Amino acid sequence: MVVNIYDTANQMERDLRDTQEFAALKEAHEAMRADANAFSMFQDFQNMQMTLQQKQMQGQQPTEDEIQAAQDLAGKVGEIEVVKTLMEKEQAVDQMLSQINQVITKPIQELYQG
Repeated sequence: MVVNIYDTANQMERDLRDTQEFAALKEAHEAMRADANAFSMFQDFQNMQMTLQQKQMQGQQPTEDEIQAAQDLAGKVGEIEVVKTLMEKEQAVDQMLSQINQVITKPIQELYQG
């Protein structure tokens, strides 16, 4: 029997959209976007993270000022209630995906343990 694992993956993508965890994340994201100040700060934080990651990928170390600015912005963003809620919902989805990954990779784990 030939198995097309990509069909299964596409079905999982559709199923993910129907989970309570994803619905809660989507609702939290929409609430955060509706708060103009929170959304602006969140975008600034994401952009700063991306810039620092790109620097590291290019073998450059962020300066102390850049690290401090990122930490300061993270602290400010983390105090906003709609962002806190978004982060909690992200963690729930990440936890679910981690559990799914463990199930999916079980044959590989068994192969190397055996």
